[in-house]
Amino acid sequence: MKLKLHHINLSTNNVSKMNNFYKKILLLDTEDEDLPVLETQKGYSGKVEFVTDGNIQTHLAEKDLDVIFKTGHSINPLEKGHIAYRTDNLEEFKKHLDKNGIHFSDWGETAVSGWKQIFFYDPDGNIIEVHEKE
Repeated sequence: MKLKLHHINLSTNNVSKMNNFYKKILLLDTEDEDLPVLETQKGYSGKVEFVTDGNIQTHLAEKDLDVIFKTGHSINPLEKGHIAYRTDNLEEFKKHLDKNGIHFSDWGETAVSGWKQIFFYDPDGNIIEVHEKE
């Protein structure tokens, strides 16, 4: 059930401006490996760019304040962004959250084909994603 930092998602109203900044100013590269396949018909159809430092991805996603209404999920990971960790056993991690009284929204594969995702809040309201790739 070990977690490994996978990506940081930054929500924005201007994906191309953010993409240019992260490539030109921070000198990140375009990510072309291990990219999520977005399920655009299931509720999120915004623009997304992917950049990396070679280890961690940064997802630059178009802000969508209505995604929870479109998907029926209680947490909106595209309102203000989130930090994401990958695990090798999501079911075990969900049991761990339950034991600790942490509520989570189980997105399954709603947003990304082949990724089972859950979202929850840290004590300050930051959104955390934990996913398992099939």
